[in-house]
Amino acid sequence: MKWTDVNDIAIELYDSKPDVDPLSVRFTDLMQWVLELPEFDDTPERCNEKILEAIQMAWLDEQD
Repeated sequence: MKWTDVNDIAIELYDSKPDVDPLSVRFTDLMQWVLELPEFDDTPERCNEKILEAIQMAWLDEQD
């Protein structure tokens, strides 16, 4: 997965952290959690606030 795979990342976060409210997660923590996903293979330098917001919203959609 790369940073552009927002929906896949959201699904993985939903599966690995089912009790976490995506809106309560700081972007620094969110970035670290994404980097720690087993199938994630991209560099931190390619991440930005827009991508993290998109991941957060997709993760929220997964919960609904």
